[in-house]
Amino acid sequence: MKAAVFPHDEARAGWVIAGLSLVVVTGVAIVLFGLKTRAGYEPGASVLPEINAALNGMCGICLLLGFAFVRRRQLVAHKACMITTAALSCTFLVTYLVHHAQVGSVPFMGQGAWRYLYFGLLIPHATLAAVVTPLAMTTLYRGAKGRLEQHKKIARITLPIWLFVSASGVAVYVLLYHVG
Repeated sequence: MKAAVFPHDEARAGWVIAGLSLVVVTGVAIVLFGLKTRAGYEPGASVLPEINAALNGMCGICLLLGFAFVRRRQLVAHKACMITTAALSCTFLVTYLVHHAQVGSVPFMGQGAWRYLYFGLLIPHATLAAVVTPLAMTTLYRGAKGRLEQHKKIARITLPIWLFVSASGVAVYVLLYHVG
């Protein structure tokens, strides 16, 4: 049975999503730009960057699986993949914030073409990570509420952005910790 759609519910959800998105983006900005790199920080001293890269990679895999499931009309499996993706993304956010609260912003040490590649990926990655935050929450909300037409419409925008953010997050990790 489809839930009744009340305009005030959608408006309230929009405000909650906007507020949560603002908190997330502000939190990331504070730990990246408000904290200095700790003196004596040694790359490899923490396992959190590897965990974060793995979480990003798993998000990408779950997004692709979820897309495949919905295309095959396997909606229960699709929903499980999307819930898993959301949980992985939330876990990523927590471990990302913890890591950068401990060490601050980690500078890229690579030179030449590596530097251009790194910042060429980092800038759209960071920008689209901020953009996908409210998109993902809105997409998940609409799916959970059974607003399938609205869900499909926004999911077509959210999916490629979220996939790029997941894949570029892994690439940024590799460049930052294994090339630079």
